[in-house]
Amino acid sequence: MTQPRLRTDHVGRALALVGCCAATLGIALIWFARSSVDRPVYVSELGADGEPTAALFEAALLLVVVAGACVAWAGRGLRSSLPVLGAWTVSGSIGAASLLFLVASQVPCTAGCPLPVGPAATVQDAVHTSAAVVAFGAACVAMLQAASASGTRPLRILSVVCGLAVAGIAATGGLLSVAGVATDIGGWLELVATSTAISWLVVFGATSTSGSGPATRPGVSSGRPRTTTDASA
Repeated sequence: MTQPRLRTDHVGRALALVGCCAATLGIALIWFARSSVDRPVYVSELGADGEPTAALFEAALLLVVVAGACVAWAGRGLRSSLPVLGAWTVSGSIGAASLLFLVASQVPCTAGCPLPVGPAATVQDAVHTSAAVVAFGAACVAMLQAASASGTRPLRILSVVCGLAVAGIAATGGLLSVAGVATDIGGWLELVATSTAISWLVVFGATSTSGSGPATRPGVSSGRPRTTTDASA
């Protein structure tokens, strides 16, 4: 009676490996795109209409989307022990973030990525910015959920550090953008926050490829007590 469970573990670990590779390639493409731009830009500006890096940035975001979907499936069942954060699984938050990043990849901001308020803003900018901001929020929630779940202690520590760092750094970068000051610093802060979030996804996915990772938790158990027959099998 254990064979189906073993197949599920193998599929989950394979998906986690695919997710780790896709996320690593995605973050590498984002940095490559940023290195080819010689002016201060926010991450979303790399994919703005008319930018030479738009196609490359879209590919990078799609890789992150694929990575999130794979890792979410591989790590399904992991849930925070806290009442509010435990209302849904870590995978639910990762899946939501991936879906929103998919929207952001297909609805890029217009040239210059204006804020979604003011005369220069468009519906396109509002959709892109909203999707990206909420996606970052969902990613931070996933990290905090993992930090208070039953995973390994190093993963819990890394998750709380990354979750707080991404939230703080991204918020600072966003405030600088709204204020219209130190945009060069704000752009780098946003890039660091993006890189940190994707790197956490890689680590979380990597734990699913080992026997102690998220894929081995009760979320993939058979849901019934072992019987004497099972024990003797």
